[in-house]
Amino acid sequence: MAVYREALREGRLARGEVPACLRELHLVVDAPEVPEYAVPVPPAAAAFATAGPLEDLMARQRMALRSVQARLSAFEAVYAQEQRTARPSVVQLAGKAVIEATLEAAVGGCRTELLTAQPGGGRPEAVLARALGRDLRALDRGVRQRTVYQHTVQTHRPTMSYIEQVTASGAEVRTLAEVVERLIICDREVAFVPLSDEVPSDGVVEIRDPSLVRVLARSFDQTWEHATPVHPASPAPRNHVVASDLQRTILRAVISGETDSVIARRLGMSRRSVAEHVRKVSAQLGSGSRAQLGYLLATTGMLDGEE
Repeated sequence: MAVYREALREGRLARGEVPACLRELHLVVDAPEVPEYAVPVPPAAAAFATAGPLEDLMARQRMALRSVQARLSAFEAVYAQEQRTARPSVVQLAGKAVIEATLEAAVGGCRTELLTAQPGGGRPEAVLARALGRDLRALDRGVRQRTVYQHTVQTHRPTMSYIEQVTASGAEVRTLAEVVERLIICDREVAFVPLSDEVPSDGVVEIRDPSLVRVLARSFDQTWEHATPVHPASPAPRNHVVASDLQRTILRAVISGETDSVIARRLGMSRRSVAEHVRKVSAQLGSGSRAQLGYLLATTGMLDGEE
């Protein structure tokens, strides 16, 4: 700025004293009649030389974009027609690349509402990293996002970090002791559920049948009503309500005769944590065996109240 001001006052500037930035912005040009000097140029004239090529590039890119959109729209008509006449409303998707591309497109095209249920406790960091960008983009578009996790995520730092970021952008998150099924619903028009319980990643079922999607969405709404809101900024996120709900669920499973391993897998927690919950209650009730504990829980009315 100082050099440009000096050039304006003197009417010229020695070529060796011209900063590179002034040449890049075309604010000075060489004077052919005086080879050893450069002269200043008004910013308006410099703008034409500097911004002109960029504007031309943008215009070409806009034309290319319109051309691509026009060509794709023709294929979209063919695709929609074939979907209506040939594609079933329930489709099995296999292969990680196909599944990820389909989910990315569905969430990327989400307009108003994104519903997800995530069982299994804390999620892998790589999965959270991929989901974060996709979900933040949806939230930026004004999509309402609601997610239900299991209570155990509140002790999983990577998942809580993800929750902190999406809730700061407007997402809503709640937890339950048990989330029955992994589920994604976009705009109540398309839903995705795992193909099997044994290996959830080996396939996904894409559901576009309006009746089935409606049933899944209503099931999610009922689950949501019974879930506990998550407030990441709270100094004690693992509060009394969450702890009591989790313990009651474990004890009801004990009454049903489920093993620690089965309970742990269902609630997304470690077998050791389940065993510790059971041990504490056994000591409280003076139980000497698993069968006796189940009997005492069923007959003492311990699970009838809120405490």
